Amino acid sequence: MTYNILIINWQDITHPHAGGAEVHAHEICKRLVKMGHRITLLCCAYKGAPRREMVDGIQVLRYGYRILFNFFVPYVYYRLRQSIRFDIVIDDINKIPFFTPLFVREPVLAIVHHLFGRSIFLETGGFRALYIHLAEKAIRLIYRNIRFVAVSRSTQQEMEKWGLCCLETDIVYNGVDLNQYAMLPELKSRTPLIGYLGRLKKYKCIEHLLEAFLQVHKRYSDACLLIVGEGDIRKRLEKRVSQLNINDYVTFTGHVTHEQKIENLNRMWVAVNPSSKEGWGLSVIEANACGVPVIAADSPGLRESVVHAQTGFLFPWGDVDRMARYILTVLSGEKIRDQLSKEARSRVARYSWTYSARKVDGIIKRLLSESEWEGTDA
Repeated sequence: MTYNILIINWQDITHPHAGGAEVHAHEICKRLVKMGHRITLLCCAYKGAPRREMVDGIQVLRYGYRILFNFFVPYVYYRLRQSIRFDIVIDDINKIPFFTPLFVREPVLAIVHHLFGRSIFLETGGFRALYIHLAEKAIRLIYRNIRFVAVSRSTQQEMEKWGLCCLETDIVYNGVDLNQYAMLPELKSRTPLIGYLGRLKKYKCIEHLLEAFLQVHKRYSDACLLIVGEGDIRKRLEKRVSQLNINDYVTFTGHVTHEQKIENLNRMWVAVNPSSKEGWGLSVIEANACGVPVIAADSPGLRESVVHAQTGFLFPWGDVDRMARYILTVLSGEKIRDQLSKEARSRVARYSWTYSARKVDGIIKRLLSESEWEGTDA
């Protein structure tokens, strides 16, 4: 049995600000397409992007711009419904929810990456932070009879704490395609290179890494820091780099292609993720797939994707000194780097997008078989 599926997400994989949520949606949906399902992705528009586009078999529809997209969703949904009969709607909850149970008539499956809670005030302030915080609080009431998927045990536990697990909640982990993430030893930097991979956001706490790097650089004068990714705090980070007088040793790549990402990961001796919270830590297993150990904050999500002293190290969030010590430990010898690299590459093999897609396929079929919705065979 195959279905017409509508997935609603803030952005699609081609968006300049796409992150882990978009990768998760895209990798699973393109595999659902291969299983025979018809997928329509409703997301926000961005400059230069066509209104309609087919991406890896997924029909991508872009409406409204990022700041107001959630207000466009009900209107566009009703318009789409006049010409397409959907069997199920997947609501990808990431920051501000779409509150689909209020207007969607089909069965809804909600995917939760992580909930900000009060940590949103680390990212932004004032009315915007309060708005997101209150919107998240409303999830408990509006989604009370909805089936959930969490991307990690950390997220599932957080949902339970919030009282969001009224119905069964499945965990569908992020995956990695080892055919696309190869170890390329010939690209490894000849001098110590510490890396960061991800969006440049306040709650990611990249400034902590800059401060730790300053300590590392005092020990290894030839060490450099490579920051791979783009985001709205880049200018702030560049200013902090100047204040710390480490301009000559820190490089910002900005947005990169997939091929450039693989190249940059393979150059690194170690990657660092100092974030206060993640749904899982997709960048961690992407680095591991390239044989790069990861040092990360002992934060929700990250504590699941990093195995302490096996695939990398975990430090108490915000502890810059401990972070610096772990970086120095990894830089101190080729033997420990090789050991961590081997364990990282071995462990990451268990995370497969194909397995995750099959699990979502099973969840959809189970949900529809339990509902009274009379779907249509695509």
